[in-house]
Amino acid sequence: MVSQKLSAWIAKLGWVWVDGQVAQISRRPGASTVFLTLRDPSADLSLTVTTNRDVLDLGAPALEEGARVVMHAKPEFYAARGTLSLRADEVRQVGLGELLARLEKLKKLLAAEGLFARERKRRPPFLPSRIGLITGRSSAAERDVLTNAKRRWPAVEFRVINVAVQGPTAVPQMIDALKVLDGDDTIDVIILARGGGSVEDLLPFSDEALCRAVFHCRTPVVSAIGHETDTPLVDYVADVRASTPTDAAKRIVPDLAEELRLIKLARHRLDRAVTGMLDREEHRLDAIRSRPVLARPDVMVDQRAADVAALRDRATRCLDHRLRGAGEELRHTLARLRALSPAATLERGYAIVQRADGHVVRAAADVAEEDSLRVRLAEGELAARVVGHGFEQGSGHG
Repeated sequence: MVSQKLSAWIAKLGWVWVDGQVAQISRRPGASTVFLTLRDPSADLSLTVTTNRDVLDLGAPALEEGARVVMHAKPEFYAARGTLSLRADEVRQVGLGELLARLEKLKKLLAAEGLFARERKRRPPFLPSRIGLITGRSSAAERDVLTNAKRRWPAVEFRVINVAVQGPTAVPQMIDALKVLDGDDTIDVIILARGGGSVEDLLPFSDEALCRAVFHCRTPVVSAIGHETDTPLVDYVADVRASTPTDAAKRIVPDLAEELRLIKLARHRLDRAVTGMLDREEHRLDAIRSRPVLARPDVMVDQRAADVAALRDRATRCLDHRLRGAGEELRHTLARLRALSPAATLERGYAIVQRADGHVVRAAADVAEEDSLRVRLAEGELAARVVGHGFEQGSGHG
């Protein structure tokens, strides 16, 4: 009952257009029915297709395995076997122009998503310890990569995974190989290589699923597909694009002979630089040692000692001169003070007469009889009393 319901439901889907890659063709002699296996490389799915020989001869008379086709088909579910298949009434082989148009559309889509961005591309190591190689079995591409790499650096190591490089199984096998090598921590770089071929032969290397697998690899990926003019989409996604498998070996592995030559040249330049620096420093030291200050260091000390002695003598003379000038100025000041001092007048015999209240007597009328006076002399004082126009000497003080 379930199978019958599934068959009835699928029968209602009607006719559809299907695009895929022919994985297998079975033409039985004398039979009018042709069996095809149609594969979707991106989804890794296959379906059986039945069609009439006349339909196939009309739409794709030279159809071969690996070709891309578009067919008008109706899904059918066989309840007895529990299988889903397609019945086609029109089959068209996709031409080269249509393939290129589809590739261009896919290229714009991947570019818009950033899969071709330069800033995300990683630079492979200068000398990888181990290289992963994905290529066809016993192919010229494998031989070119291994031979040229070992010729350039004999100690290089490879881990080779042989896969189908064209046909319906190529994309799934290459994606699985990428996952294996990307998960190997000993692999420093991965090379995806294949020799030349037609556009149809190189279609697996423009598959969207393969491009996205390369984009998500943690290990740098080098694309070496076909010849210089071949540019599948994986070339734009890879971190490095090599024009040929031989060019990939040259880009990934350094040339031992060239590196030895560069090391020898660098050592020669380093020797010349060190020798030149030593010669310059030796001449500089000789020039420094020839200076008088280093040839006779005591000359500088003697000269500085003479300068110090001269400065000290000059300072002594200057100080004496200032002291003498200050002494003379002090004596002149003292002389002027003495000349103006009342004490100098008293020394010439004069005296100062004061009343008891301290007022200086300048005239006889300033005192009355019996007033007590004080007479100040140059040395000491006298007490006096007024008696008329004369005076009476009293006791002396001082």
